[in-house]
Formats: sequence, structure tokens, C-alpha cells
Amino acid sequence: MTMTTRTDWTRDEIAALFDLPFMELVYQAATVHRAHFAADEVQMSTLLSIKTGGCPEDCGYCNQSTHAETGLKATKLMDVRAVLQAAAQAKDNGSSRFCMGAAWRNPKDRDMPAIVEMVKGVRQMGMETCMTLGMLTEGQAAQLAEAGLDYYNHNIDTSPERYGEVITTRTFEDRLETLDHVRDAGINVCCGGIVGMGETRGDRVGFIHALATLPKHPESVPVNALVPVKGTVLGDMLHDTPLAKIDQIEFVRTVAVARITMPESMVRLSAGRESMSDETQALCFMAGANSIFTGDKLLTTGNAGDDKDAALFARLGMRAMAGEVKAELEAAE
Repeated sequence: MTMTTRTDWTRDEIAALFDLPFMELVYQAATVHRAHFAADEVQMSTLLSIKTGGCPEDCGYCNQSTHAETGLKATKLMDVRAVLQAAAQAKDNGSSRFCMGAAWRNPKDRDMPAIVEMVKGVRQMGMETCMTLGMLTEGQAAQLAEAGLDYYNHNIDTSPERYGEVITTRTFEDRLETLDHVRDAGINVCCGGIVGMGETRGDRVGFIHALATLPKHPESVPVNALVPVKGTVLGDMLHDTPLAKIDQIEFVRTVAVARITMPESMVRLSAGRESMSDETQALCFMAGANSIFTGDKLLTTGNAGDDKDAALFARLGMRAMAGEVKAELEAAE
């Protein structure tokens, strides 16, 4: 086991971690986690869909794709004031991080002034900001950086080998190009993916390997469990099959391997949490997950909710992580 930050992991090394006895793997991950983070702190994040549906991409898991037949109604970009009201409510409910997602292939330049105002407004509240808007040009990344955006989310979704089976409208290399633009602009990278899409253990190894061998690890690594939505390609394909839900022990293993290979990253327990038992979530926290999305909804799918999360934290003796942005603002005053 190593506690140094490496970007030269081999697939064999990552596969060997996945193959460890479960208790040993979780112990190693917990040890790495405690070397870098407080073991009883979890960051509370809120995710808001600021523009829903109508996306031309064909991501097989997504109900916001125009290729999906889910009955989801497409909307226009939300008004800046409405977004800031939602951010204020999220802050009141204990979130220190506010994420904004738009169902676009890429933002249009005409949308950027409103996007910039959203970032500035949320940051002025003392919250950490994150956006996911699809692919970015260098200029758009620079605009977001100037506005003070803390994180940009752009997931690789799965292993490079399986990527084309999930999405055909853009390539794995397109994803990496946007990550380069984000990194070059000085914005923190949020990049993870989805497990439970019918992939193999080898694909999960490849997914972690792709992230852990980037020139610099993503500062944030969301690990999502697929929420199969009827009308999406994967939702229909996996409906009523054993593949429709990832084994929860295997999910915890994925979180643990992400923590060991990317020791300084925030590992975010993201979509699919509403179907996990409290015990599974507790194991994820032990294995190094230290951020969750709270609230009743993640973009367009259900989520555990603030009250349920507060009750779980109380049972586990855990607490919400304080916001770093707030501390920065107070220090500057």
C-alpha cells in the first residue's frame, strides 16, 4: 500500500487492489483516507439542473437525451435569479457546494454571460461552485475561470474500451480535450463515471486507471451507480436483469480503489445513493467517500433527501464539512 500520490498506476496494480479480500481493501482505503482527510467529515453538495432535456448527445444512461423516450420535457436555461434562490436554499439546508448542470452538447457563447453571473452569485454566498455544461472551448473555460468557478465536471463515464458502447456522439478523446481546457484555465477538475451499466470488473479497472493516470488527478471523482430509467437505451436494456443493479460490495470496492489510487481527491458518492442501504453508504464513507449530493433530486432523478441524510449522519457520528470558499471570503475581509 502506498500513501504517495502516483500517476503511473498500471492496470495490473489496480486489478490487484480490486482482488484484495474485502476487509483488507477497505482497511487500506480507510488508512489512505485518514492520512489526507478527517474521517468523520463529509462535504454536502447540491446539484441543480439549470437547463433540462433536449440534449443531442446519445449517452445511453441519460433521460435528458433527445434519443431517449422518457417523456421528459425540455426546458430553457433558468433565470439567474431563480438559480441563486435555489443556491441560497441549498446553503440554508447545509450544503457548502453548489453544482449546476445543463443538458447541452456544449454551451453557446450567447449563454455564457448568464452562466458567468450564476457562478459569481453563488460564490458570493460563500459556496463552492461546480458546473457541467458539456464540452468547452478554451475561451469558454477561460471565461468560467475568470468568473471564479471552482470545479468543472466532465465525466469519462466508463473505461476507454467500453466508451463507444455507451456513447457514439462524441469520443473518449473529446472528453479528455475538455478536461485539458479546464485544467489549462486553472479550474479544478471534477471527473468520474458510472458503474452498474452492465460493465465487467475489467471495465471498472479501466475506468479507475484512466482517471488515476491523468497528468494530474481530478480534484473531485464522482462515483455514480446507474439509475436505470425506462426509455433510455441502458434503462431498457438492463430492465429486470441481474445487471440492472451493481452488487453493493462491488460498488464499495470501486470507491475504495478510487481512494487508494487518488488519495488527495474528493471521492463523491453520487447518483444511485437513494437505492443504497445505510450500511452500504457507511461502508463507502469508511472506504474513503467524503462527499455526497444531498436534497431530493439529482438533475432529474430521485435522491435521498436532506432529512434522511441528517438522520444517517447522526447515527454514524459524522458531520458536514465546512465550506472552503466561505473561509477564503472571510479571510479576505
